[in-house]
Amino acid sequence: MGKLFVISAPSGTGKTSLIKSVLEDPVSSNTKLGISCTTREKRPKEENGISYFFISKREFEEKVNNNNFLEYAEVFGNFYGTPKDWVLSILSKDENVILELDTQGALQVKKAFPDTKTIFIIPPSYEDLSKRLKLRAQDSNEEIQRRLKEARKEINIGKDFDQIIVNNNFDDALDDLKKFMFSDESLSEKRSEANKNSLNLLLD
Repeated sequence: MGKLFVISAPSGTGKTSLIKSVLEDPVSSNTKLGISCTTREKRPKEENGISYFFISKREFEEKVNNNNFLEYAEVFGNFYGTPKDWVLSILSKDENVILELDTQGALQVKKAFPDTKTIFIIPPSYEDLSKRLKLRAQDSNEEIQRRLKEARKEINIGKDFDQIIVNNNFDDALDDLKKFMFSDESLSEKRSEANKNSLNLLLD
């Protein structure tokens, strides 16, 4: 049986880039990124069964009623859910699955599958996170403030995940992630201390 990992992080922390780099590494050759079902319209270049499983709202509601999702949520009027049968079929082949979810989705999955390994990526500080969000140049100042406020809520939930990893240096964070996922080796004392110090700073 493969392992199920859920990775969460506040917006702008670098979670998606870290996951992409993990999946490009040979160490993760038997690991797949989870595919969600969604009711939103398919965009150009997206493929059904690769980007998402595109289904109707009625189909989605039927799956909810039949308990076919590990977790699901509504985002901006569209529904997204992690299909239980797809995840189980991959795990049964001795392959691992990474789910990239928000903290609420992660808790839903952990409740359904207690053996799930939850990982929470944190920024070194709120100042650093604010800088990253501004550098992305995707959001207004109001939106950035909203995201920072949301980050505080997420960190209060994510602090209890199985592993905290601070992304103060991308390569170090990537090494920590691979070490936790694919080896029995503990994180170095230096990195464990960095994780602890950053988390305490964010929780102050």
